[in-house]
Amino acid sequence: MKKIVQLILLVSTLSSPLLGQELKCNISVNSSKIQGTNRTTFQTLQTALYEFMNNTNWTDNVFSTEERIECNIQINLTDQTGSDQYKGTIQVQSRRPVYGSSYNTVLLNFLDNDLDFKYIEFDKLEFNENTQTSNLTSILAYYAYIIIGLDYDSFSYKGGTPYFLKAEKIVNNAQNATEKGWKPYEGSTKNRYWLVEDILNEKYSPIREVYYDYHRLGLDVMADKTVEGRAEIAESLVLLQKVYRDKPDPYLFFLQVFLDAKSDELVNIFSESYMSEKTRVYNILAEIDPTRIDSYKKLTEQTQD
Repeated sequence: MKKIVQLILLVSTLSSPLLGQELKCNISVNSSKIQGTNRTTFQTLQTALYEFMNNTNWTDNVFSTEERIECNIQINLTDQTGSDQYKGTIQVQSRRPVYGSSYNTVLLNFLDNDLDFKYIEFDKLEFNENTQTSNLTSILAYYAYIIIGLDYDSFSYKGGTPYFLKAEKIVNNAQNATEKGWKPYEGSTKNRYWLVEDILNEKYSPIREVYYDYHRLGLDVMADKTVEGRAEIAESLVLLQKVYRDKPDPYLFFLQVFLDAKSDELVNIFSESYMSEKTRVYNILAEIDPTRIDSYKKLTEQTQD
């Protein structure tokens, strides 16, 4: 069987001139709600964030330009709490190509409401994985590792573990930070602490298996074997159902993160399926994701045609 073109090319040395630069990250900074500040500050910030995300070597692996992981980061600034202190939200989305097609599938679509950072125009953005030096760069580095980890998980079972552990280390380094988003008990059960905690929690292990089965065994074979690939995706949903019924946490946070990225895609994938498969998929999705049941009903409507 023809081997899938991998995004991951391993190298044995950190000294390679081709090392790293894994991300192709688009950055946007919306500062329309901030009044009375020189707008060039935010333009400079956007450029600095772009260079930080795209020019940092996040792994020990070699990526060619076309193999970089595509992602979007949208920063929406809502408050200026000091001369150089800002608050807002950060939306993080990543995707990866599907083998044998021009289609890109979303791996992560996450809104973080706890963006709080200090920025002085033209200051260099620096990150140290062993200590918390800047809340802004810690947040960006954290999401860089989450993005890379999910991408690797989609190509090999639990292949992203080393990068999730790096994200966990960033969380641990930030436990004394005054800014929100890093601690287990600060009012939010859907923050950076809990995201990586759940990803590494063995009780959520079936979801990481789904990332592999869904993408590598499902989507990546659909160009040549549509029915077989779709069947693998349908079967992987049973693992999501298991997590839902076991309830590793009462909020099922990691499950919701997966469904936030995949709900629309699942409807599209199974819209052309046969009756029994669509019914099976609908029943699972209606159980594990009832807030989007109206969207999933499209499957039953088509089943009844």
